[in-house]
Amino acid sequence: MQELIDGLILYHGSYCEVKNPEVRYGARYKDFGQGFYLTPSKKQAQNFVQMSVKKAAFNGKIDSLQEYGFVSSFQFSMNKELNIQIYPETDSEWLHCIVGHRRKNTFPKIVRELKKYDIVVGKIANDNTNATIAAYMASAYGEIGSKSADTMCISLLMPERLQDQFCFRTNDAIKSITFVESERVWL
Repeated sequence: MQELIDGLILYHGSYCEVKNPEVRYGARYKDFGQGFYLTPSKKQAQNFVQMSVKKAAFNGKIDSLQEYGFVSSFQFSMNKELNIQIYPETDSEWLHCIVGHRRKNTFPKIVRELKKYDIVVGKIANDNTNATIAAYMASAYGEIGSKSADTMCISLLMPERLQDQFCFRTNDAIKSITFVESERVWL
């Protein structure tokens, strides 16, 4: 797990350059809720560009012939007043957080508890893991939240070598990052 330290460079992949991120543009049903998502892996951000371009073209935000996106980089400045929740392990607590944000009224206590945090850090549940998490949410491994279902789902996720993600959920959190530069990425 990448530690959130002063000076850390984080990356965001998108269909457009992002210099001034805003929390309100983040999708509500992402892993850690609505926010601006970053990763310490430039490669992970580059991989996200392709999906972002496809979604933006499908939704009419960009020309369907656009064959590039951007990786924007940001430098983090530690602010001791920020409330930060870290999920250091891919465990039941992390899984319940992901599922609680992706599926309304599932683990509502966890979702409510996370509202007090400015930044949430943990592993990303990406496209490679969606089928496993969807099966978990459909109770294919047993009752959601049961030890046996959690264990099965997590054991299936472990080979995926999940990358780290950082969700900046509040305006105070956004103030802790500074735009550095962006790079055009061709698909």
